[in-house]
Amino acid sequence: MLTDKKKGISAFNKDFARYDQVHKQQSYRLAEGETDVFDEDYELKTCDLSRFLYGDTSQKARFAQELGQALEEIGFAVLTGHGTPVSFYRETRDKVLDFFSRSTVEQRRPYLARRQGSVKQGYFPIEETSDIHPDLVEGWVFCRRAFNWDGQQTVADFWPLPDLEPFFRGYVTTHEPLFVPIMQSMLMYLGCDPSLYDKKLTQTNFGLRLNYYPPIDNQADASGAGRILGHEDVDMFTLLAAPEIEGLQALNRTNGKWVRLHAPPGSLIINTGDYMQRISNDRFPSTTHRVSKPRDRDLYGQPRISFPIAVYVWENEILKVLPGLGKPKYPPVSALEFHTNCNRKIYGDDYGHTADSQL
Repeated sequence: MLTDKKKGISAFNKDFARYDQVHKQQSYRLAEGETDVFDEDYELKTCDLSRFLYGDTSQKARFAQELGQALEEIGFAVLTGHGTPVSFYRETRDKVLDFFSRSTVEQRRPYLARRQGSVKQGYFPIEETSDIHPDLVEGWVFCRRAFNWDGQQTVADFWPLPDLEPFFRGYVTTHEPLFVPIMQSMLMYLGCDPSLYDKKLTQTNFGLRLNYYPPIDNQADASGAGRILGHEDVDMFTLLAAPEIEGLQALNRTNGKWVRLHAPPGSLIINTGDYMQRISNDRFPSTTHRVSKPRDRDLYGQPRISFPIAVYVWENEILKVLPGLGKPKYPPVSALEFHTNCNRKIYGDDYGHTADSQL
């Protein structure tokens, strides 16, 4: 395990391959480098989710086919027709800025991230997203346990600014109804019973991550660090409101080229993670992605905001290859064990064995 995060800038993913819980044949440097090759002509598939939410049987089938093909090809797609107006995403962006501007680092540090169940939840200071990535981002992960669903939760245990909890709870409740239909469409594409995960993804766990990428000064620019270095998500899938400032890139496994991801305002970018690659027997890849500095240096002076929702299953669920997908490449494993082993890549070999764990 590398302990000097500065080494992580020049490291390759294969330096940490022993932690992977699914097959990952791709090889890449964690940070963007001068030798990286880009496919400037590749465009993500845009899929109209309203056809699955409100359409007839044939429309649902067409949506499932389009989304499934896109995810099987590159693990990413763009979703429109989800019903949330672009104004709500702009308001959410402003709330994230408010969250980080109204609270000080000193107020945030008592909430340093710790493991709760299978997910590490809480505050990640700048350059401390992981032990190997000196990422130029401050982040905060809020899981289901952090929200006041029944009026009994002490939100100050999780929120330095408790007055913002109701808004972000509303953000989650706006998008949570999409979890099951999206999963149903993916299962339909794979030829499985679409309802297999209905119960597992109803009031399931998730990670709402608020990302604040500060303006890039000369020191940060010269460091060679990325805003978020190359990685794959651990989850079932992630829903990301289209960011306003460029930087999100995905690695196309078929040709080894990087793709700059663009999506229209108000759309959602979806990508599949390690959970999904495991249960789909490698049909849906956990695709490598990163956030790099924008090409337009005039944007260096602006903060970048994002607020993805990572969709998990609860830690006691068993991840096993779906029926009908051929000989399983992976044995069944609990989500807790799987998630913990994946996270040792970024948090160290002792992750899950220390007092940091709150089960």
